[in-house]
Parts: sequence; structure tokens; C-alpha cells
Amino acid sequence: MQATHFRRPLVGVIACCREVEGHPAQIVTDKYLEALYQYDITPVILPVLAADMLTPEQRTEQAVALLSSLDGLMLTGSYTNVAPDRYGAERAQENTRADARRDEAALCWVHEALRQALPLFGICRGFQEMNVAFGGTLHQAVQTLPGMLDHREPPADDVAGHYAPSHTVSIRPGGALAALYSSEQAEVNSLHQQGIDQLATGLEAEAWAPDGLVEAISVRDAAAFALAVQWHPEWRPKEHPFYDALFQGFAAACRQHRTQRAAQLAAS
Repeated sequence: MQATHFRRPLVGVIACCREVEGHPAQIVTDKYLEALYQYDITPVILPVLAADMLTPEQRTEQAVALLSSLDGLMLTGSYTNVAPDRYGAERAQENTRADARRDEAALCWVHEALRQALPLFGICRGFQEMNVAFGGTLHQAVQTLPGMLDHREPPADDVAGHYAPSHTVSIRPGGALAALYSSEQAEVNSLHQQGIDQLATGLEAEAWAPDGLVEAISVRDAAAFALAVQWHPEWRPKEHPFYDALFQGFAAACRQHRTQRAAQLAAS
């Protein structure tokens, strides 16, 4: 049983900085770890170090070493937002939560993961990080924009209500997302305030909300799975065929990477 466990792909999951019982801490919420494990993936929590602990060169060296031991990278959702100065904007009054350490790590790791052809899956904040990493910009409060939906979580008495389907997305025919899920539309949950303003060069829009907001992206010409979504497919993915298809696709890419990495290690 133990040997089977360690044959699972290892996927790094970025941590978020929080305060726990009065102490600085780094955490990942269970739903991401549990979702990966359901797809025969072993999750590994990746800490994010303060900017003053690493020079830019050391951060790059850390990313190379860290990601080369993995079979995939997941950038999770979070209650924090990418700092607007990362994409040349002033902070909006609605934008109240930041995580500078995560920004520093994520924007570096995106490019290193792609350089290593490491499967990359972004969710919510991770979706926004990928757009910013490629030079795109964000709306900081979508609900304030004329003609746009309020994409924040719906009022509910329990967590399941917050993650209930909220709107449809239209899927781009012939795209990376359509290759995983054959329907032209799907229902998704919605628990975000920010969203893509300018889509970065090098990315493809893969799905849109009814108001036109980009809800899924892929990295153009990526050598492996490189997809991100604005909704939260990690919430009970086995109960939602669309969410399940996303995790199945990511898991398959991670297994392929693990096979290739094992062959390279055996040959060296």
C-alpha cells in the first residue's frame, strides 16, 4: 500500500499566508488537498518565503529545484488578491486583502512550471495570477462595473450553498477546455470579486460567463496541461461532471509527467 502511495504523482499546492492563533502561518484549505487525493495525486504543500529572505536569483534557483521534484503545480483560490501594483493599477477601495509573499512566489513559479513542462492548474486566485504573470490586468471589483454580474458568493446558510451552481459558462469550441468536456455550456459556482480585465498575450480565453467575463484560460503552445478557471472545481468534483473532467485531465497530465520523470531518473 505504501509503495502504491508513492507511485502517485506529486503535485505542489501553493500555500497562503494567514495568522493562526496569533502567529504567522502558511496554510492550504482541505478541499484542494482532498480533491487531488481523490484523483490519485499526492499533494505537497509549498511554502512561500518572504521577499527579504531570497534575492531574485535565489528565488529562481528555489523554483527550479522545487518544481523539478514535482509532477504538477496547483495555484489555489484564496480570500486575498494579487496586489494591483503588479499590473500597474491603484488599489480599489473594495480590494482589502493582500498576500505579497504568495504574489512573489506564484508569479515566479508560473513561468518556471511552464519552462519545465510541468502540468499547471490555476483556480480562482490562481487563474488571476496566471493572467498577471503573463502581463494581463484585473478588474478589482467586477460587481461595480456596468452590465456585469455580481460574481461574489451567493447568500447561503451553509458552505454547500456558497458553492452551489451560480451561472453558466460558454466553452470555446475546439479549445483546451473543450478537449476535456464535450458540451458547449456548463454550470459553475461563483465566489470571486476580481476578474480578468485585459487578457494577457500568450493566453487563450477558454470560457465566458453570460456577461462576457473570461472564466477560463489556457497557455498558448504550452507543452503540457496549462489551464486555469475562475470558479471552484475542487468543491465536490466527483459530483459535477464538468469539475470531474478538469481534474481527470490534470491528473492524466501529472501521471504522464511522473512516468517521464521516472524514465529520466532511471536513465541518468
